[in-house]
Amino acid sequence: MPHHGNEEEHNSSANHDAKQGNGEPVIRDNRKVDPVTGQARHPEGGQSATGAGSQTGAADSDGDALAQAEEILNGMDVPAEESVAQGASAGSAGNPEAAELRNDLLRLQAEYVNYRKRVERDRAVAGEMAVIGVLNSLLPVLDDVDAARQHGDLTDGPFAAIATKLENALKTYGLVRINETGVEFDPTIHEALIQQPGGDIEVDTVSQVLRSGYKSGERVLRAAQVIVAVPA
Repeated sequence: MPHHGNEEEHNSSANHDAKQGNGEPVIRDNRKVDPVTGQARHPEGGQSATGAGSQTGAADSDGDALAQAEEILNGMDVPAEESVAQGASAGSAGNPEAAELRNDLLRLQAEYVNYRKRVERDRAVAGEMAVIGVLNSLLPVLDDVDAARQHGDLTDGPFAAIATKLENALKTYGLVRINETGVEFDPTIHEALIQQPGGDIEVDTVSQVLRSGYKSGERVLRAAQVIVAVPA
């Protein structure tokens, strides 16, 4: 008896679904291939495909925005506030959560780029100061080498070779000697100890170098002590 009851309920439900409004039967076409066009029917797939296409377009837009943001961060120093403002304008207006995340990413990237550049500059300055410290400590040694050379003690022999190697090694670190004569007096690299009248000159001219000066790059380590010839 329970079996017959279930069958009657099933038939009643089927008859109810088969009627519409006026009691006319409803015919549903469940064929997967359209008999007219011959194309496969995807009633739900079309919508999902459209949604996937829109999501792909949104992803491409986000990728372009991130690429533009990375180009912004390639400058020397990128203020975090400016990067966030530019990233917000390039972001997708239809997705505020993605724009907020993008702004956070841009801010972190800008802070990291600026921090890395500051570290590199500080490292370069520290290295330069270390080299300058070593060069300054060796200037008295170079003075002794010059004195020995002027007295003829370094014309030949092992000490002459050692002195030459030392001077060449210091040149690789940017050490330049200031010992030219006959050039115009420059107070930034010359220290005038004696002035004497000179003939046939129109400007103050270095006539003799008493002690050589040195510089490393644009930094003067020690000015040269010179005798200056002045116009008569």
